[in-house]
Amino acid sequence: MNKIADLAQLISRFAPVSGMSGTAVPRLSLIRADHPSAPVPAVYEASLCIIAQGSKRVSLAGQSVVYDASSYLLVSVDLPLVGHVLEASPAAPYLCYKIDFDPAALADLLVTEQRVSSEKDLPVLAVYPSDPDLIDAACRLVKLLDSPETIDVLAPLVEREILYRLLTGPHGATLRQMGTVDSHLNQVSRAIATIRNGFHTQLRIDEIAAASGMSASSLHAHFKAITRMTPLEYQKQLRLQEARRLMLADGANAGTAGFAVGYDSPSQFSREYRRLFGAPPRQDIERLQAIPGSAAAY
Repeated sequence: MNKIADLAQLISRFAPVSGMSGTAVPRLSLIRADHPSAPVPAVYEASLCIIAQGSKRVSLAGQSVVYDASSYLLVSVDLPLVGHVLEASPAAPYLCYKIDFDPAALADLLVTEQRVSSEKDLPVLAVYPSDPDLIDAACRLVKLLDSPETIDVLAPLVEREILYRLLTGPHGATLRQMGTVDSHLNQVSRAIATIRNGFHTQLRIDEIAAASGMSASSLHAHFKAITRMTPLEYQKQLRLQEARRLMLADGANAGTAGFAVGYDSPSQFSREYRRLFGAPPRQDIERLQAIPGSAAAY
């Protein structure tokens, strides 16, 4: 039986409208796009993304990966990425399954596994060959949507199986670092959470370092090694991506969007926006609005 075809049918049934749909299963989202998209920046949470149909390019600070139904994407910390749906049509839409990682479930599984994590900085954005057992578990998790009364009991069990299969796969060391409190990956993840919670305010490195459990110098070094950005660059991307979302999805003008994300100077906002997106705010938004599916981030 072709499990990836089964997953495509399930996603198509439960996500009939283009865009990303949350589900009754905690942390599970289903994504559909009927057309190729423009490159769209968005913050990807630490998650597993499985494409059941179509293909996608995802980029981070000059690094790009392409994945399709023969592979899956693993994102191990929250990252401001640029996603670009490459293959999609109304007859054969892009279909994707995304499940965010539950830190508590991962930590609990690591206690059971009792293996030591590697201390080297590992890739936080990577594509791996498709695993039939992983796809099978993904199908079973989506099928629970047919029986909502079973979700509370069975979804955690299937999610635990998915985490176990990832832990025993080629990226097991990355998952162990994610769930180990004093690992560099976990500490950087805490720093990222602090930045995301106050991205529109002035960045205070000492406060972020304290929240992560690192010194300021150690935070800077490991943050850049893991995310390919400094904390300040990370904050700037969050600000500009949120401003773009406000203009594209909510209809805000450039001045309102820039002020909402923490810019006091409209000229600085426009300059930094153009540097990241390749065009001034108004021109960029008009271009995106003319492209079908441009609001689809995942």
